[in-house]
Amino acid sequence: MQILGQFIRDLSFENIAAQKGVTSDGQPDIGVQVGLDARKRKADGQYDVTVKLKVEAKAKDSDAVIFGLELDYAGIFAIANVPDAQLHPYLLIECPRMLFPFVRRVVHDVTRDGGFPPLNLEQIDFMQLYRQQLAQRAQAEAAKAPTN
Repeated sequence: MQILGQFIRDLSFENIAAQKGVTSDGQPDIGVQVGLDARKRKADGQYDVTVKLKVEAKAKDSDAVIFGLELDYAGIFAIANVPDAQLHPYLLIECPRMLFPFVRRVVHDVTRDGGFPPLNLEQIDFMQLYRQQLAQRAQAEAAKAPTN
């Protein structure tokens, strides 16, 4: 694997507390949603992999949203000598692992620059996330299948 490039595809940060005058004492409840996407590029052996992150902080005492952050962070990868049967999990497990330190840094800096204590994301288990996505797809396909 070789990382040919990486970049922020989309970034949105809303300081709702400042806009609406919401105040909160203590630590907020932080919700993090992670999505992954991988696509083949036109060049042989090259793939786009995107980590999609949605973070929402809510006040514990009022459930009011304090801030929201959405980030799509992408990498361009050159991958060789990975069997076709293992390519899908490789793209959605190993590639995001390589991108995650940069995703973590962007979230840290944006929340700090947005007027909040820097948010340090915990490590994400991309293997578990991949398994969950496979299970969700299997359930969706089973729900669509006709029953006799």
